[in-house]
Amino acid sequence: MSKKEEPKLKKLVVAADGLSLGISMVVAVLLGVGIGLLLKNIFDTPWLLWLGVFWGISAAILNVYKAYEKQKKSLDELASDPRYRYQKYDDSDEDDKY
Repeated sequence: MSKKEEPKLKKLVVAADGLSLGISMVVAVLLGVGIGLLLKNIFDTPWLLWLGVFWGISAAILNVYKAYEKQKKSLDELASDPRYRYQKYDDSDEDDKY
């Protein structure tokens, strides 16, 4: 496959990657709550539930941060590409002097 050819399912992969962030946030919070409930029932200590909720929310925030860093890295790569650099428009036309 040459460099100019794009994979057939590229749009689907990009969409799934964006969707996976939302799903991973929900799963992280639910796992944290589940672990908190499990620990609360095993040790009969009510504050362990809130510790699990905290862990789940922290994991969700970490997932968002990782996705942000990944997007930032990809945008930085585009910024260094000469095709996408900002070029000041020069409207002075040397040929059209009166």
